[in-house]
Amino acid sequence: MSFFSTKKSPASSGNRPSGFEYLSANDCYMDTACQSLRPQPVIDAEMEYYKQYNACGGRAKHKWGQRVDEKVEAARAKLLALSGKSANEYAVAFTLNATYGINLVLQQIPAGGISSIVTSETEHNSVFLPSITWSRRNNVPRKILKRDDNGTLAITGEDLSNALVIVSTLSNIDGRGLPNAKEIAAAVHKGSGLLLIDAAQHIGHDPQGLKGIDFDAAFCSGHKMYAPSCGFIIIRRTLLRRLEPFFIGGGTVSDVHGNDFTLLKGPVDEHSILEPGLQSWAGIVGLNAAIDWLAAVKPMGKSPKAYEEELAAALFSKLKAMPRIHMMNSVPRPVMSFYVDNLDAHKLAIFLSEQQIMCRSGHFCCHHYLEHERKLPPLLRVSLGLHNTASDIERFLSVLGTIVKTF
Repeated sequence: MSFFSTKKSPASSGNRPSGFEYLSANDCYMDTACQSLRPQPVIDAEMEYYKQYNACGGRAKHKWGQRVDEKVEAARAKLLALSGKSANEYAVAFTLNATYGINLVLQQIPAGGISSIVTSETEHNSVFLPSITWSRRNNVPRKILKRDDNGTLAITGEDLSNALVIVSTLSNIDGRGLPNAKEIAAAVHKGSGLLLIDAAQHIGHDPQGLKGIDFDAAFCSGHKMYAPSCGFIIIRRTLLRRLEPFFIGGGTVSDVHGNDFTLLKGPVDEHSILEPGLQSWAGIVGLNAAIDWLAAVKPMGKSPKAYEEELAAALFSKLKAMPRIHMMNSVPRPVMSFYVDNLDAHKLAIFLSEQQIMCRSGHFCCHHYLEHERKLPPLLRVSLGLHNTASDIERFLSVLGTIVKTF
């Protein structure tokens, strides 16, 4: 027997930001840290590709292929602009997702000249695990550094001048950032060190957030920034040339002989060594549309970052005041995690789901930090997106309050 009203609301009447008119007023999706919803212009762009010019890029010389190439190259240029990087110094490569991109680059970096590989305690397994395997295979020491509540990496006393540092710029646990990113980059680049950043959570919440960070490679997932499921790498060309490629195939070579091959080179094709095989052309087309949508959308007349901050502030203040709730966050952010005394987070997620409220439960692929370092039970994570509204926040809090009082 349900202790909630089962009355359904009609389709959204326009109080959501433009692009999400297809959502019902009952749809309360709060799992953007996993994947964001896709606004209608992105869905339309992907469907247009399938219906009007469903061809390969980079190979075909016919009109459909040329149209794909135009969209792909436009996406590369827009991603460089978003990150404040120039095409002379950086290239953009498309991948399956951020995890794939991290492994693709990291495992092809030779160990010569690198004194240690450095990561942080709060990292997602997509960073944490590849750093372990790289360290083991190359017999290079691995260091795990602490991060403050605001995300600052504890680098005081550390010599990073020849280190390979790989850390996230926005946590999928509680949204903490990397305030000392510029300081880390400066320390790394005193020598032959490298800074690789997991920015999978970053651009969707803060489209301009990578500007000013002197990284050597940034790994992102389109499906966390309102695009289809795909990934991309923004990589310094000097690092591209430093790689020792072994994951190669169609699209990566200019010529092949019986026992040898020649990789594509030069500023036009350099990114190709990170794009073996057929790419997700529809996904890249959708990503191109998502970048345009993010640049244009002004929910309630605000920037995406300001809009989410306003929603997060309202949610945080009420959550913090609720009995039995233990917050991971010390300040409001678009990603918040907590647990409730004597209430299993997985059961809580199911109860919420019965009311059409979708949240994530568990340790969020951060087992080392949450389960073993902090020794925390499974958590409930609420991650906001641009489709969310003040009404979503109120409804979530109301339903959560009822559940907490009942169980």
